[in-house]
Order: sequence, then structure tokens, then C-alpha cells
Amino acid sequence: MGGKCPSRKVKKRRFSHKSARRSKFLLKGDDEVYNEILKQAEEAAAAAKPLPLDEDLPGMGQFYCLHCDRYFASEDVRDEHFRSKRHKKRVKQMSGPAPHTQLDADLAAGMGMPDNGPKLMSF
Repeated sequence: MGGKCPSRKVKKRRFSHKSARRSKFLLKGDDEVYNEILKQAEEAAAAAKPLPLDEDLPGMGQFYCLHCDRYFASEDVRDEHFRSKRHKKRVKQMSGPAPHTQLDADLAAGMGMPDNGPKLMSF
């Protein structure tokens, strides 16, 4: 009744198109985005300059979300993204404390600088 098809020798492999598409657009890490936000806040006080045109990016690279590190095809799509739950979570995450860095991870794993204790007096 049920079970395997006797004529089929190899299992059918399913390819996830979502994962392939996600890896196509590599996103920056949280710490890189956090540093960019801090840098842009400093530059915003100086002057706001428009983004350079780039033919390879959606919308010629003019519609960018700094918090999510994404480019959009039009201003309407970008504004819709600003109202999304995903963007709001990301803004909240980036406005909090600084994300962990590789140095934090190394120190937690015990791979930081050696702690040899207090220096003893030498004569």
C-alpha cells in the first residue's frame, strides 16, 4: 500500500530556495551595523550627503535602511519596511547596549590576555 516506490533508487533532494537567496545578499554583523550607526550619528551633525548611485543595487542604491543593512527598489517599499515588525525589532536591538564583539567572545572563552596575578616586588 504505502512506502517507497520500488523503481526509485535515489532519494529526492529538496533544494531550499530561501536559503540560497538569503546567502546571496550577505548582511553585515550586528557589531558592524552598530559601529556604522555611531559613525553616521557623528557625521549627521556635520552634514547630510546623498548616497552615491550604484547600478548593481536595487533602486540605484538610493533607498537604504541603515539598521537592517538593506537596499530597496523605491521609497514606498522602504517606508513600508520602516513600518514592519522586523525593522522595529532591529532598531530596538541597535538602540540598546553595544552588541558583543569578537574580543568579548575570546575573553569569555578564556582566550584573552593571560592573567598572571599581581606583580611581586623584585629586588
